[in-house]
Amino acid sequence: MLVFIRMGEDPASRVYVGMKEKTAAQLGIESQTIVFPEATAESVLLERLRSLNSDSQTHGILVQAPLPKHISETIVYRTVAPQKDVDGFHPENVGKLMLGDLSGFVPCTPAGVHELLRRSGIEIPGTRAVVLGRGNIVGKPMTAILLQKAPDANSTVTLCHSRTLNIESHCQAADILIAAIGVPEFVKASMVKPGAVVIDVGVNRIPDPTAKKGSRLVGDVAFDEVQPIAGKITPNPGGVGPMTIAMLMRNTVEAASRMAQQS
Repeated sequence: MLVFIRMGEDPASRVYVGMKEKTAAQLGIESQTIVFPEATAESVLLERLRSLNSDSQTHGILVQAPLPKHISETIVYRTVAPQKDVDGFHPENVGKLMLGDLSGFVPCTPAGVHELLRRSGIEIPGTRAVVLGRGNIVGKPMTAILLQKAPDANSTVTLCHSRTLNIESHCQAADILIAAIGVPEFVKASMVKPGAVVIDVGVNRIPDPTAKKGSRLVGDVAFDEVQPIAGKITPNPGGVGPMTIAMLMRNTVEAASRMAQQS
């Protein structure tokens, strides 16, 4: 059983959880979604998480971000039992990744990017990778994954962020460029080394009067101008997103398998 927890009725969160529910159903993974009103006290959410931690029928727990301002993401992620933390955000799982111990659960989006690189036949060892964005969900764990002393890692990684000087020059040197900086179409053609692999993780909604809803989704990469230069590039949407969900399902199956072995 994979349990999703959603706080309030944020439209994006509803869509994301719905996509995960659909994929779980297609794979034969039982799931349940618990929805709390947005004003729910943090203590109520934490108590429910502790109950799920002790429930032998619950194998994975995912608390959908973003959370209301009165609820601490840090405390929530710390409360989910590490063996059920299929999102990979518990400090124990994060610590294992940073130490090179891959026995914990790895955050789904960077794990999906890594799997995408591997299955696309990209030779990672010895490459220079640039990660745009230092967030806890993508940027930091992505850097840690590519730095691992492993056959499908061993990259030299530069982590850039909003205060990085000469960020364009860093990008121009990248063999692998991973954009997760949260700025619509930030990466332009002038920033990309010819033949580089470009992974676009960003999800941004921008105004578009020609669109039915008056807006549209774009990534952190100006796809149309970068595509002719890049050796390989992910579409957005439709590139990294499905890989994130696939890694969530993989983590859930692994969590259930480990629990079965311990019973």
